[in-house]
This record gives sequence, structure tokens and C-alpha cells, in this order.
Amino acid sequence: MVAVEVLLGATAQHIVLAYAALVISIAIAVPLAVLSLSSRPVASVVMTAANLVQAIPSLAVVAFVVPLLGIGFYPAIIVLVFRAFLPIVKNTWIGLSTTDPTSVEAARGIGLTNGQITRYIRFPHAYPAMFAGIRFAAILTNSVAVLTAIIGSGGLGTLIFEGISGSNIATLLSGAVPAILIAVCVDRALGEVEARIQK
Repeated sequence: MVAVEVLLGATAQHIVLAYAALVISIAIAVPLAVLSLSSRPVASVVMTAANLVQAIPSLAVVAFVVPLLGIGFYPAIIVLVFRAFLPIVKNTWIGLSTTDPTSVEAARGIGLTNGQITRYIRFPHAYPAMFAGIRFAAILTNSVAVLTAIIGSGGLGTLIFEGISGSNIATLLSGAVPAILIAVCVDRALGEVEARIQK
């Protein structure tokens, strides 16, 4: 059996690793989506780069990051940011760019600036798509955070890999079960946040 202190420490480290990366991804992706809305060249570059990164397998991203940044917690965050970026930026951009043109023109007609249109017209329309991207990215970072244990990130992945290498089912489940519960709880919490924002 895994000691309670070890399990709690690994769980806390896993949560910080996965969801610090998610917050960083949101902070980068949402402004880029807004910027892409006003510039087709920027949109083309951002979407192409995001699709390219997403097409690379997670293990390959880990292998690519290690020679550049080494191993440990912070290189693992970079890996997770790469993985979470595409669904957030793509879904946010789709939501913003598919706003009803009639609503946008009506807003311009009453004197709203582009910034006000984005804030009051486009974002409320984009919330369902944006939150779908964020929820998918949250599950993705939670699962890839397990994988980054192979480069010394710590967290629940360490327990899972220890259980696999030692054929110890108890240790494996000590890492896997909390990881699954975290994913479910975060997804439900984000669903509640989305529902409150859209009221």
C-alpha cells in the first residue's frame, strides 16, 4: 500500500502540474483567438501552428522537450501547454468568428467599438464552443500529466509507473483512481461554471 502522505503529495503535485498548464494555455490561447479574429494572416499562422503541434504524439513532444529544457516539473508544464493549446484556441476562434453577422452589424450601428462587440456580442456567442475546448483540454492535461512522470514531473504518474514496473496493482490503482476522479470532478466543475456564466 502507498502511504497516505505520499498519495496526498502526489495528488497535489498532479493537480498543480495539470491545471497550472491549463491556466497558462487559456491565458495564451484566448487572446490569440481574439487577435486571429481581426487578422487572417495571424489566424492562418496560429491555426496552422496549433494543428501541427496537436498532430505530434504526446510522447514525441516529451522527447522533443527533454533535449531542449531537460527533465522535471517545469519542462513537463511546457509539454502540457503544447497539448492543451489547440482545443482552446481553435474552439474559441470558431465561436468568435461564427457570430451572427446581423448581430455584429446591429452592434456597429448603435456605435459599439470592435472591442465592445467582441466582449458583449461575440464572447457570449462563443462560450459554448470555448468551454467545450477548455473542458477537453482539462481532460487532456490530466491524462498527459500522467505520461510526463517519465521525465521526472512527479505526481500520480509516478505511482502508476511504479505500479506497472513492479507489477503492483495496489500502487498502480493508487495513482490511476485519483487521476480519474480528478478528471471527472474538474469536468463537472467547468460545466457548472459554464452554466453560471451563460445564465
